[in-house]
Amino acid sequence: MTAEPTASDRRLWAQYLVDERAEARVYRELAARREGEVRAILEALADAERRHESHWLQLLGGEPDALPRPRLSTRALAWMARHFGSIFVLALAQNAEARSPYDSEPYATPQMAADEKIHHEVVRGLAARGRRRLSGTFRAAVFGANDGLVSNLALVMGIGATGVAPQFVLFSGIAGLLAGALSMGAGEFVSVRSQRELLAATQPNDYADDVLSFLDLDANELALVYRARGMPEAEALAAARAVIGDAQASGPGALGRRGITVGGDDDVVGSAWGAALSSFLFFASGAIIPVLPWIVGLSGVAAIVTALVLVGLALLTTGAMVGLLSGAPPLKRALRQLAIGFGAAAVTYVLGLLFGVTLG
Repeated sequence: MTAEPTASDRRLWAQYLVDERAEARVYRELAARREGEVRAILEALADAERRHESHWLQLLGGEPDALPRPRLSTRALAWMARHFGSIFVLALAQNAEARSPYDSEPYATPQMAADEKIHHEVVRGLAARGRRRLSGTFRAAVFGANDGLVSNLALVMGIGATGVAPQFVLFSGIAGLLAGALSMGAGEFVSVRSQRELLAATQPNDYADDVLSFLDLDANELALVYRARGMPEAEALAAARAVIGDAQASGPGALGRRGITVGGDDDVVGSAWGAALSSFLFFASGAIIPVLPWIVGLSGVAAIVTALVLVGLALLTTGAMVGLLSGAPPLKRALRQLAIGFGAAAVTYVLGLLFGVTLG
């Protein structure tokens, strides 16, 4: 320990105390919405925060007469855990654990600092489960919406800079929305359909099931089929004997209880039509935003500035969401998204100005 604690030290201890209580409450709120192993892990994290709370209570000499409020970020996290209990809460909790002050806090024990680092990894592991479930859909949503935002903003900015009539800018924006959304949808349809066809070509089928009963139980090539699919030799031999035994017991030409066919991965790939529709809608939801000012009748500089503000807010939102889900600083990701979108729009705007001057 250090020298005699000051009044400032005691105020800081009280702040740590209420923050630890609030964090324990977050984990208990999350645990109440889970079951099984995840619930047990979250309750264990809450118990660890209570141990840290006891440390600050001991230093304070018992419960203080007055306590500060938990930090705003912790209160917001508790509110989200109480009302949502989603992957976003775990992502925020991961960020909070990474900002623990105990590494440089002389009155915190080394065990407490170590606990916080371990908590960060535990929450990262819990959040990873949700991230894996969301990754495909979320990637498609963010990619589609941002593609629509950036491409259509660049289009209307470039067209608007040439000085053409507002109706032409509106028509160009709607045309860009439809063309881009249809292109995204068609591309996603072809991609998923092609992937399903490739999987179908590589998956086992029932081509040889009718001859299984004629194979020799002890000398046969069926085990080679299973080994070709990656099954260990001993396991492949056992599986082959079981399948042939079933077929022979059922009689010549019968498939028995089991054939060679096994389940495929088509469900993992998803539906081609579903992917096409979602891609179309994601792109359109982003592409409509830059066109809104012209739809409501604005024109000129007012329309361009309004479009920039609307698209800027949307880019900041999607960037922050990506940051939260990836466990990275939301503000940094939001600003990166904004810079990319506005950079593309600036290039096309300058080109539109040059083109307009040339025409003039």
